[in-house]
Amino acid sequence: MSTILEFQRATKAFRGVPAIKNIDFAVRQGEIHAIVGENGAGKSTLMKVLAGVYELTSGALLFEGAPLVMKSPADAIRHGIAMVFQETNLVPSMTVAQNIYLGEEMLFNRLRGLYIRAQRFLLSLNFYVDPMALVSSLGAGKKQLVEIARAVHHHARVLIFDEPTATLTPEEKFHFFNLIRRLQRQGLSIIFISHALEEALTLSDRITVLRDGEVVATDDTRNFDREWLVQCMVGRSLSTQLYGAAGGRKARTYGEEILSVRNLSMGNLVRNTAFSIFAAQVTGLFGLVGAGRTETMKIVGGVLKRDFFHGGEIRFKGRPVRYRTPRPAVLDGIVYVTEDRKVEGFFESMSIAENLQIGRLATGTNPMTFVTLTEARRLAREWTERLGLRAIDPGARVIELSGGNQQKVVIAKSLVQKPKLVIFDEPTRGVDVSAIVEIHRFINELANDGIAVVVISSYMPEILALSDRILVARQGRIVEEMDIAEASEAKIMFAAVH
Repeated sequence: MSTILEFQRATKAFRGVPAIKNIDFAVRQGEIHAIVGENGAGKSTLMKVLAGVYELTSGALLFEGAPLVMKSPADAIRHGIAMVFQETNLVPSMTVAQNIYLGEEMLFNRLRGLYIRAQRFLLSLNFYVDPMALVSSLGAGKKQLVEIARAVHHHARVLIFDEPTATLTPEEKFHFFNLIRRLQRQGLSIIFISHALEEALTLSDRITVLRDGEVVATDDTRNFDREWLVQCMVGRSLSTQLYGAAGGRKARTYGEEILSVRNLSMGNLVRNTAFSIFAAQVTGLFGLVGAGRTETMKIVGGVLKRDFFHGGEIRFKGRPVRYRTPRPAVLDGIVYVTEDRKVEGFFESMSIAENLQIGRLATGTNPMTFVTLTEARRLAREWTERLGLRAIDPGARVIELSGGNQQKVVIAKSLVQKPKLVIFDEPTRGVDVSAIVEIHRFINELANDGIAVVVISSYMPEILALSDRILVARQGRIVEEMDIAEASEAKIMFAAVH
């Protein structure tokens, strides 16, 4: 296969510090090329250069053998290069159809025709999304499908996907993989970044591994396995640390009952459910999409409101509570660490120190209290070390960090509030294997320090590796509770579907 695009000694620096340096990277016509690496390895930076978001500091980009300089994403699209970003970039106040055809509007638009055209296009991709729905009303998975549809619509010759499956259900992943292979058969070149190493090994023709902004390996996929990929990414083996203690182990000795929920209800999403959470214990919450896991815990954290009549009872440390906003929950010692970090997790234009300081103010600290820049930086430095957060410099804005390091900022911003109950919703979504180990270690440390921890996860090995006790949700209720010593994948999945 001929080479369609190539980077030669590509370097991109921010504030004089290179995020990628001297990279040689080539993509062949009609291949699926996976890029893997730790958070902060330079994967997204390299692809954003290719998509016209950034300009190279030095080096060259060749497209079909000719030098190519792009100053905007519009230039990339004109040359047949489109990218689906890790965080969705849709217009929330517009419909699905309007987002797909954004920028192609005629002087007089007939919405009915636009919706019919969008419906046919989405069905041709096996994407079951209502073209008339407002994007703001869609879940994270549906938004990702709209992003993918918009990129395919541009008739690109090179398609770039940054963590395309992070928010998709198993069924949506199946259709997405079939779409990728169908596009490849049509001659498109596909580049995708993924932390799910099994996806890279299953789907791609070639794999490139980045570490610390440099290429450390490029080869045909058949010459890699999971263990070798991890060693290339982090420079050491993590096989004994990553999901190593999955099930069959003895649980911690838990403390007092810190949260008691009885007959909790919220419309059709949470229906008459009951459970308890204990201090000094990690409680895993598993369930399929639509099982009501996130909604249940958002009610506990004050993000959502339970039914006013017959909504059930929540007792925190023996006291009945009804939170209508997160603030009183935070003041009592309950924090919810969101799964959607970009929309709900941080202030992207602020620095790490500023985000952490805002998190501290949420605990009821007097907003008129004078906070020195030195103190704010000390707080940021402390949590940067505790969570192994990697940034170009301490004053970097959160938007400049990689996805995994952004997730660590969200966790730190919540934990500076010194909670008694921490609810993690998909804590390692879009996070590399090394960062997964660090986040898991930190979650275990919280439980060892006597804090009650809830981990919502759709990834079974994570639930089994972290949990002392497992709750299984189905159709808005907690239907099963089991100790980790008796838990197995078969038992958990049986409870989740039957």
